[in-house]
Parts: sequence; structure tokens; C-alpha cells
Amino acid sequence: MNKLKLKSLLEQFFIEDIGEQDVTTDLIFPKETEGKIIFLAKADGVFCGEDIIMAGFELLNPQIEVELLVRDGYPIESGQQLAAVKGKISDLLKGERVILNLVQRMSGIATLTRTAVQTLESAHTRICDTRKTTPGLRMLEKYAVRCGGGFNHRLGLYDGVMIKDNHISFAGSIKSAVDLVRKSAGHMVKVEVETESKEQVAEAVEAGADIIMFDNRTPDEIRELIRLVPDHIITEASGGIQLDNLAGFRDTGVDYISLGFLTHSYKALDISVKVLPD
Repeated sequence: MNKLKLKSLLEQFFIEDIGEQDVTTDLIFPKETEGKIIFLAKADGVFCGEDIIMAGFELLNPQIEVELLVRDGYPIESGQQLAAVKGKISDLLKGERVILNLVQRMSGIATLTRTAVQTLESAHTRICDTRKTTPGLRMLEKYAVRCGGGFNHRLGLYDGVMIKDNHISFAGSIKSAVDLVRKSAGHMVKVEVETESKEQVAEAVEAGADIIMFDNRTPDEIRELIRLVPDHIITEASGGIQLDNLAGFRDTGVDYISLGFLTHSYKALDISVKVLPD
């Protein structure tokens, strides 16, 4: 995870929440009073957020002491202590909600991703995410997918070509769209084409696509379509795939299955912050 970008994000989040001051905390506690809090799991899952805890509290006060009790990607159980944080009470309370919100969400994504990987249970096909992320949180959400055992699709519009149905409609054909890209794109840029039929798959192969996506196709349809694709071309399945039908795609032979629900329909993992008595 990009530490400079993370710091910038956390600064924005703290400014949004704290504003000019934490009225409640500043009126109750003297600035020098110290205390200790713990992050406590209230549900089973996969932890993700160690950098958030470390960087978040350091940003508020470099003197805060953080002890991480679990690492990213590790399974956690309800009742397990995840991190202990000691420092000035005013700093701890100013930062706990922003940090906790992010850790809960990232752990929720990591947990859901791990469930998807285990549900698919494939030695060949990889689970990956999509661009269906929360604006402003893409770096964090995609990192959480990796912590859950998944892989990242393109990070944005800037790092890979993905020719979708609307691109094809505007360009006139798959071949035309691919040709236009190849004329200007550098040799490091891969080209993916979204397909929905045998004709489109054949056209994408002929056009020289690096990756072919089978969009909204059933497992049986994918088994038929993948026969048209040479081994050197990467294949991907996407659209209409949920946890309840994911296992049915196990033996289709595709290299990747991209799942939008990993980052747009996850449930935040239940984690709380508690004060530790002296």
C-alpha cells in the first residue's frame, strides 16, 4: 500500500471528522492525561488494517505506542484482541472512530474475499475484484481483497485497456476498437475485450486481444466459448456470479473470475474499541 497516499487519505478523513476540535474530549480530559485502548474482534473473520492503525495514530501523535497483536490476512475470532494503543486520551479518542471505520470495512472485504476463494476452491482459477469500489477508498479496498487471498483487476482506467460493450458500439466493432488502441498504446499495456457470443470471442481472438472476458455467461456457455481461445490468451468470467453460484464456475477453465460484490456488497466486520483500565 502506498504510504504517502495513505497518509494523505487519513489526513482528509481526520479533518472531516475532527474539524476545529473534538469538543467532547477536549472539555473532559486534560491534554496530558494518558490512557490505553484495545481493538477487539466481535466476530470471526479475516483481519485487515494494520497500516491504518499504525499510520493513523502516528499522524495524530508520533508519541502514541501501538502494539499490533495480529497481522493483515490472518484469521481472527470473536473476543480476540487485535491491537493495543497507548497515549494521550485526547489523541486516542480523536482517532478511534475514523481508524475503526476503515479497519472494519477492510476486514469485511478481506473476510468476504476469503469466503469467495474457499467457495470456489480452485487450484487454477483466481478470484479478483473490479472497479466497483467506494470513491476515495479504492486503494484500501483493493488491498483488502489481496489480504483475503484475492487478486486485483486493473486499478483504474489508467493502467489497462478494457474494451466493453459501449466501446464496441461506438467504435463499430471489436476489431476496430482493438486496432485503434494498438496504434497508440505502448507495448506494456494489455488489452482486454468483453464478449458475449461465439462471434465476439472469435473476433477478439482474431483482433489480438490479450485477455478475453466472458460476460454474463453460464458455466456451460463458458466451457463452449473457452474452446475458441488459444492458450496464450488469458480468460476471465464476470457478471451474474455470486457466492451461491460461484462453485459452479470451478471447472470452466477460466483464469480469473472478477466479482464486483467483493467491494460493493460486503458487510463491515464487527470490531470495537474498548478502554483498558490502569
